[in-house]
Amino acid sequence: MPTLSFFFDFGSTYSYPAALRIREAAARAGVVARFRPIMLGAIFKAQGWVTSPFNLYPVKGRYMWRDLERITAAMGVPFVRPDPFPQNGLLAARVAVGARDEPWQPRFCVEVFKAEFARGEEIIDPAVISAALTAAGADAAHWIARAAGEDVKDALRAETDEAGRHGVFGAPSFVTPDGELFWGNDRLEAALAWMAHRSPRRSR
Repeated sequence: MPTLSFFFDFGSTYSYPAALRIREAAARAGVVARFRPIMLGAIFKAQGWVTSPFNLYPVKGRYMWRDLERITAAMGVPFVRPDPFPQNGLLAARVAVGARDEPWQPRFCVEVFKAEFARGEEIIDPAVISAALTAAGADAAHWIARAAGEDVKDALRAETDEAGRHGVFGAPSFVTPDGELFWGNDRLEAALAWMAHRSPRRSR
């Protein structure tokens, strides 16, 4: 089955609804969604930003919070504004990258998003990540320990670098097998439609 790359940061607001719905949407389209966590801070830094643009531009930030309230209400899922924002998703990202070949990895990612945006928990807390791993059916102690490995740290940097090469500048971002980039939760269906109607060509 063709694979859609789902680049996201665990601190990204719009990545929350995208993570909740991408697997079902992809399955309907006959596509596999590959969860690929990145560190958005590094991408922002390359653009000269020291924090989220939603913090840098208060008017944009106010709109985003209200928009997310509307989106989650329409989906029928809970939403709690995380404090602080953005949350530090480094541990969660390392765990997810270390477990990227495990069948439970997408569920773990969803559980982390729920902890942060549905319950208001701080995802830098190893206990929160441990609970998400357990909910996903994984050995929490093993995978948290594995997240400290240099190979995992290098892999997360490599994922972030690859996202940058695809032109990713925010999250969520979706990259099709032919290298087409779609940005934003509301562009998920457009990415899937592109895959359905375009023949793969060399990624650029």
